[in-house]
Amino acid sequence: MVQYDSKTHRVINVHSLKVGVGWTHLIETASGLVLVDAGSPGKQSKMFRYLEKLGRDDLRLIIITHAHLDHYGSALAIGRSTDAPIAIHREDADAMAKAETHLGLVRGWGKFVERTMPLVERYLSPEPTQADLLLGDGERLDRFGLDAQILHTPGHTPGSLTLLVDGGLAFVGDLASTRGRPHAQLFYATDWAQLERSLKRVQSHEPRWVYTGHGGRPIRGEVFQRIKARRV
Repeated sequence: MVQYDSKTHRVINVHSLKVGVGWTHLIETASGLVLVDAGSPGKQSKMFRYLEKLGRDDLRLIIITHAHLDHYGSALAIGRSTDAPIAIHREDADAMAKAETHLGLVRGWGKFVERTMPLVERYLSPEPTQADLLLGDGERLDRFGLDAQILHTPGHTPGSLTLLVDGGLAFVGDLASTRGRPHAQLFYATDWAQLERSLKRVQSHEPRWVYTGHGGRPIRGEVFQRIKARRV
C-alpha cells in the first residue's frame, strides 16, 4: 500500500505479507527498509523472496512489536542474512531471548491456544533471539531512515509497542486485529486494563492508517477511533 506523508512530502510504501499465522509489514522508503515483525519460525524464505522481488538489499532494522513466537520467530534468521539489527521493547527482551511466549490472562479461543502452546513451541522450535537494540517509550528512529517514534503500549504483553510513523501510520502489533471486523485484542493480555489504556493512547495520536499483526488490511483512522477494548 502506498502512503503519502504530507508533512515530509515523501512517499512511503508499506508491503504487508502473511508469514505463518500472522502478518509482517515492510516499510519501504528511499533511504532503506524497516521490517515490523518477522513472522513465525522457519518462514524467513518468504521474506527473502519478497526482498529479491523488490530488488532491495537495504533492510536497516527489524522491529518486533512483542515477544510472541509468531512475531519474532524468523527474526534471527532474517537478521543473520541481512545484517539488520533486531529491536524490541526492553520489557519483552528477556522473553524473546529465552524463546518464550507468555499469553497472560486468556479468554475465549485463547484458552485452547494456552493448552496447546507447549506442543506448538516444541513443533516450531523458536530460536532464542537476543535483541541488538532495546527500545523505550518516545525513542525516535530517524537514524534508521524512518521519521517515526516508539510508543510503549503494554497490556497484550509487558513490552508491547507501537511504531508511530509521523506521516500518520501506526503499526500496533496485536493491540488490534482485522480478522473479521476491526477490533481490539480479544484473547490474550497480561493486563486487560492496561491494554485498554494503550488503545486509547494510540487513538489520541489520531493515526490515518493502522496496521495490525493479524489481518492483512490496514484500518482507516476514523474506524480505528471507534474501536473499544472489551472490559473484563
